[in-house]
Amino acid sequence: MNIKQAKQEIVDTVQAYLLKNEYGEYVIPRVHQRPVLLLGAPGIGKTQIMEQAARECKVALVAYTITHHTRQSAIGLPFISKKEYGGKEYSATEYTMSEIVASIYDRMRETGLTEGILFIDEINCVSETLAPAMLQFLQCKTFGNHEIPEGWVIVAAGNPPEYNKSVRDFDVVTLDRVKKIMVEPDYRIWKEYAYKENIHPAILAYLELRSNCFYQMETTIDGKQFATPRGWEDLSRMMEVYERLNKNITKEVVGQYIQHDRISVEFAEYYELYQKYQQDYQIAEILKGKPSEAMVKKVSHAPFDERVSVVNLLFSGVRQAVREVVLQEEVLEKVFEILKLLKEPQEGGKLLERLGDYVDNLRMEREQKQKEGLLERREDRTIRKALDLLENYRLLLKKESGESWEEAFDILRSAFGETRGEWEEAWNQAAASLEYAFDFMEAAFYNSQEMVIFVSGINTDYSCVRFLETYECERYIRYNKDLLFEDAGAQIRRRIEEL
Repeated sequence: MNIKQAKQEIVDTVQAYLLKNEYGEYVIPRVHQRPVLLLGAPGIGKTQIMEQAARECKVALVAYTITHHTRQSAIGLPFISKKEYGGKEYSATEYTMSEIVASIYDRMRETGLTEGILFIDEINCVSETLAPAMLQFLQCKTFGNHEIPEGWVIVAAGNPPEYNKSVRDFDVVTLDRVKKIMVEPDYRIWKEYAYKENIHPAILAYLELRSNCFYQMETTIDGKQFATPRGWEDLSRMMEVYERLNKNITKEVVGQYIQHDRISVEFAEYYELYQKYQQDYQIAEILKGKPSEAMVKKVSHAPFDERVSVVNLLFSGVRQAVREVVLQEEVLEKVFEILKLLKEPQEGGKLLERLGDYVDNLRMEREQKQKEGLLERREDRTIRKALDLLENYRLLLKKESGESWEEAFDILRSAFGETRGEWEEAWNQAAASLEYAFDFMEAAFYNSQEMVIFVSGINTDYSCVRFLETYECERYIRYNKDLLFEDAGAQIRRRIEEL
């Protein structure tokens, strides 16, 4: 299955294992709660989906890469204790607390969450001395003499033998005690994640043309050559920073992340062209409704790679505008909820003081979620921006400290109205950018493969989908219906071929 399906399978498993009956007992007894074993190529996102699954299930997460551990840190150090057997005292070997089990209890104390996921990565790549302990862990849910606490679901991950020389095969006895899931890389699924995480548009444009370069693992005379989703994501972060610093993104920089000679050189060259297209086609002017006939004619007669690059540049510009207004809308919604609580005068204190209490509560809520590992990046940005806006309101009220509750609230209402007015203006500009993009697309390509790429991008992006829940774009609706019809037809044709 792909990584999205694997994540859903983990979520379903966690929810099933943690379901309790009317007596507070787990419906599936602990002895029958099989650990999940994920097997898949390195760098495809196994660790990331564990974080997402934990947030979705609202449980804690403890993650370990087991190859970094020795037998002693995994199962504990031996020590001699005195015990009585049959009325006689004997010396017996016991073990100190396993570092991994101890970290679970530490996590429970830090977060207040008593249930969670224990994720052990690279479990089939351990040393010879640690291998028996890992088999015992999967079969008995223990490290040495120490059991994994109840309410903690075990998920382990490993690489198939073709990717790692140190991989050890599990025996049938062990495999018969786990839920085995094979995970395959899938660019179409990763693209959804990439849009959400704001992966650099040049990378997405390149992979739209060269989806086979999304994941490559080859053995050559010079060793392993590879490109992985992890590499593309980390490269994206570095590119974003380099662009802010006005530093050159060379093939050497790309090669530090995409360790495949052909792909890294090809992408570095494509990135130069991508920047050139952005200037040549005056993308910013198109999205302001100022395209030239020369640009329309030029792109309509350009090679396919160039046309797709221009489409992705247009989509990237629209997506950025939409992304900002959707984020700001979420900020305004969070601030509005607090302002509603302040509308009616409350006894014992001024509005400024009560606003300060709500701001402090929101800040503590964010810190608690962050400590628990349940705070998504998008939610974090929303709360931080809401806190900044509320702090500005507090400063505004401090200047008018003598005002009554009603007068102070009127000041807040007026300030919020100005903020909302700025958002509405940005929202209208984002809507106009989308319409101007469709104008150019129709003039240059009409109902062609390029339009399919553009509309498919909109359907994949979270912010665009949310924006279009409110803004009715007639052309998006029309082309999207055509796209869905074509997809249905393609599925039918594939099914006929299979039969």
